[in-house]
Amino acid sequence: ISQQDKRATFLTVHDLGCNHYAIEDFISRPCMSEIKERSIFIHIDVPGHEELAENLPENSFPTLQTLGEDLVTVLDFLHVKYVVGLGEGAGANVVARFAIAHPTRVVGLILINCTGSSTSVKENFKAKFVSWKGKEGSVSHSAEHYLVFHKFGHHLIKENDDTEKVITDFIQKLRGTINLHNVKMYVNAFLNRTDLPLKQYKGDVLLITGMNGSFANVVEKLHRDLDKKHATLLKIDRAGDVLSETPAKVARAMLLFCKGLGLLTSVTLPGVERQRAFSGCSFHGDNKPRFARGMSMDDYDKPNLRRFSLTQPDLEPPQKHTGVNP
Repeated sequence: ISQQDKRATFLTVHDLGCNHYAIEDFISRPCMSEIKERSIFIHIDVPGHEELAENLPENSFPTLQTLGEDLVTVLDFLHVKYVVGLGEGAGANVVARFAIAHPTRVVGLILINCTGSSTSVKENFKAKFVSWKGKEGSVSHSAEHYLVFHKFGHHLIKENDDTEKVITDFIQKLRGTINLHNVKMYVNAFLNRTDLPLKQYKGDVLLITGMNGSFANVVEKLHRDLDKKHATLLKIDRAGDVLSETPAKVARAMLLFCKGLGLLTSVTLPGVERQRAFSGCSFHGDNKPRFARGMSMDDYDKPNLRRFSLTQPDLEPPQKHTGVNP
């Protein structure tokens, strides 16, 4: 945390049926190694979702709106100035509500499978038929099916061994270390969500969804309602759970987005920017490159706060990021 002025700081919130491990697993992938090395990740477990948690009291789980608004207390406690919000599914909805309530603490949003509207009749109808307890208190098959469908979508590619392993691990954690009683409370909070007024947030937003995901259509609808100058949509083919199925594409999109925010400027894109890195240097007799600018890698990673200035017209205009092409 003491290095936050030299690094990108992310605040993450997880989806239904899991906890911070889902995003932590993604961050630990090789494709995220350079981003991870120059970033700080603050992972949030929603109430009752830490490993081997006790049952929460009935009717004690907060609404998604309250969860989002209260995330600022985490930043205040850790003395963090501002973050990039990173959320998946229900967690994306929570992070977005945080950004709307506290826009000065958020420099940008990366929202994966984010829903912008309240629960549909069809969604409510499916949830009513979920039995949350199986034999001897274990998770029932209907609850497993509901959560797997929510996270991975309806077009699972059975021949993909990696996807099957991820789903198996997801179900094993449901049956083991995640408290199902508390998961049900998070699900109910998600089902009782109100419309998300994301257009009120004036910062940059990256929406990511998998075309096989259960919320692909609602993410597209959310994007249509936003200002295209600030909102970018990345749709990934043949994927439902993009963090586990297409991590490299998500990592690349994150990096491009963060560079547009003036963050992670020293991190290179494989095959694209390594050659460009040598364009500003000269070669001497020993054939070793000599860079013209005497900046350290930490200096390159310092956020460019001039980009967010609205009060000094004499500064050069900010450069907008080019977005992410699908």
